[in-house]
Amino acid sequence: MFQQCNVTVMVADMDRSIQFYTQTLGLPLGFRAGNEWAQVEGPGLTIGLHPSREPLKAPDARMSIGFGVQDLARTVADLRQRGVAIPEPKDEPGRDRIVNFADPDGTPLYLIEVR
Repeated sequence: MFQQCNVTVMVADMDRSIQFYTQTLGLPLGFRAGNEWAQVEGPGLTIGLHPSREPLKAPDARMSIGFGVQDLARTVADLRQRGVAIPEPKDEPGRDRIVNFADPDGTPLYLIEVR
């Protein structure tokens, strides 16, 4: 029935967003159609970037994009070196290690340590 799934993120600046998702987060750019559309390929998910026609409001907190990682501390340190503002992960007994951060437009993102 379905052939592909993606999540679309509305962005204020296409070049800045492509740079963040590809160079900063290290995801490959799958496709770009000028300043109208870009696809960034995550493991098992395509992230579509689309320019907003109106000024962006605060992102809807009902949506976030998560990235599973093997070593949360190392990934956080690497992203900080790339200029991402990201807090210290909190260790909560009995819960997965997770840390929340955002892309340049404030879209909620998170890292979760895959054990």
